[in-house]
Amino acid sequence: MAKGYWIGRVDVHDPDTYKNYVAKNAAAFSKYGGRFLVRGGAFEAVKGEARSRNVVIEFPDYETALACWNSPEYQEALAAQAGSATVELIVIEGYDGPQPGA
Repeated sequence: MAKGYWIGRVDVHDPDTYKNYVAKNAAAFSKYGGRFLVRGGAFEAVKGEARSRNVVIEFPDYETALACWNSPEYQEALAAQAGSATVELIVIEGYDGPQPGA
């Protein structure tokens, strides 16, 4: 079964308020098996526009990734963010098929 992912691009405008979100999001990620694969880190935008932070969170499957987004725990964390960041986020199903050259 293919895993599910959150892929986020973030610009934080108010770091103090954003800390409220970070403090609360762990409850949802823990409950739904979310695991950070990318959390900030060095990057180079080789094509197109970028935001200052990039995040990739892995979940056991696509349905669980969506359930986490819709959960009361995550919605509470999101409300704590209170407009402190501009966020683009997708929830996407991973790929379990053949790879090039395989």
